[in-house]
Amino acid sequence: MAIPLLAYAPSCPNQRVDALGARDDEAIVWSSDDQFSPSDMGNLINAAYRQIFFHAFKWDREIVLESQLRNRQITVRDFIRGLLLSNTFIDSFYNKNSNYRFVEHCVEKVLGRRVYSNAEKIAWSAVVMTKGVKGFIDQLLNSDEYIENFGENTVPYHRRRILPSRATGETPFNITSPRYDAYYRDKLGFPQPIWQEVVRNFRSYDRQAKTGDPSFFLNMAKSISPKAGKPNNTSIYDIDIDKAVPYRSR
Repeated sequence: MAIPLLAYAPSCPNQRVDALGARDDEAIVWSSDDQFSPSDMGNLINAAYRQIFFHAFKWDREIVLESQLRNRQITVRDFIRGLLLSNTFIDSFYNKNSNYRFVEHCVEKVLGRRVYSNAEKIAWSAVVMTKGVKGFIDQLLNSDEYIENFGENTVPYHRRRILPSRATGETPFNITSPRYDAYYRDKLGFPQPIWQEVVRNFRSYDRQAKTGDPSFFLNMAKSISPKAGKPNNTSIYDIDIDKAVPYRSR
């Protein structure tokens, strides 16, 4: 008999989870209700790949699912389900992570937020253990939270509550939530340091040289090597006046 989802709750009535990406009012919402042309549907499909895979290479794309979505044979929610159950997602996120880390990835990508606490993480991990990956994915996509926020035709996006006092400029989602667990990152040699031979200095726009600045001509000036003319050391006693003065005959 399958174990039901364990009960969990926020630690306080107004608990907030950390933001995943852009603010709510800056998020781009992709819905098949607003997309009618082939190019619009292509943008929606690419947005779904970015949300689930972060980046989809040519061999990662699900051509059959894309065709069914373009022809309105399936909904966006069905397309998201197909991506979550694809070989690419299973191999990259399930096979190379623990159940706890896999739950974190799926909650972030499907529900658009971080897990509330370890209690929620443990609860969803129990679903993975008893119902398998497919049962876990179905329960996420059938949850009231997913239906209320995204419905059938909206691509999931990173949600957050807007806090006016919060500083801007947060770490990107792909860095805060790496695809591989620590064991596989170490096994694959990530992260790899990159050394740049040329050290670049940043200069603000107001301190950058404008058009006509003499610094633009510095290299050209250095390439010129002018040489001074040699002085004439001829003595006046060596000058033949008769030959030097032209003779004009009548």
